[in-house]
Amino acid sequence: MSLMKHHAKIETRGMLLAVLILITVSIGGLVEIVPLFKIETTIEDVEGVRPYSPLELAGRNIYIREGCYACHSQMIRPFRDEIERYGHFSLAAESKYDHPFQWGSKRTGPDLARVGGKYSDDWHVAHFVDPRSVVPESIMPGYPWMLDRDLGYQDIADHLRALRIVGVPYDDEMIENAWADLRAQADPNADHSGLLQRYPKVQIGALDGQPDRLTEMDALIAYMQILGRMVDFTDIRTEDLMQ
Repeated sequence: MSLMKHHAKIETRGMLLAVLILITVSIGGLVEIVPLFKIETTIEDVEGVRPYSPLELAGRNIYIREGCYACHSQMIRPFRDEIERYGHFSLAAESKYDHPFQWGSKRTGPDLARVGGKYSDDWHVAHFVDPRSVVPESIMPGYPWMLDRDLGYQDIADHLRALRIVGVPYDDEMIENAWADLRAQADPNADHSGLLQRYPKVQIGALDGQPDRLTEMDALIAYMQILGRMVDFTDIRTEDLMQ
């Protein structure tokens, strides 16, 4: 009974309640955060993970702009049913250059962590224009206007510079060639040697089927086609990562 009286005193005094909440949250935060500074690393390095190419990055921005993350997670959990359906479970290192990352728990549509290379560019175009033309049971809205909307990319080098400030390892060469790399990835007739050296495994070609234009559809498909393809999981032992 005495404890209930003290509890009532706290609940009826707004300032006291706010101070006690702040103290409680601070203690909880310190308990979770401080140990991270006591271990050698919080994210294991995995070979193959690289920053997004300029076109992939532009596509990721469109993905976030259109709210795709609200229906599609990019986090495969280490459970048998998840792995059998989607592939190898997600590694923290795969998202270390994502700002913000696209992990999540809400799935209206399938997880997209391993969608890269699973379907052709033409399939993706058809799917974004009219989802039910390739997946009859889909409830996803169509995005046909992306085929007709030119991609705005004049500030792509500035975007790379901004990401470098927060730790993404874009070097001077990547920034200097950002505009050219973005154009080259969607041009099947361009010189791709520098692009492939800077960004291995990029999807190259007229991604939206229009080689004479650079559209938002090009960028979105470039992003879709790299998801889950950076890391070669044939060289990674699952039991080692589970330890």
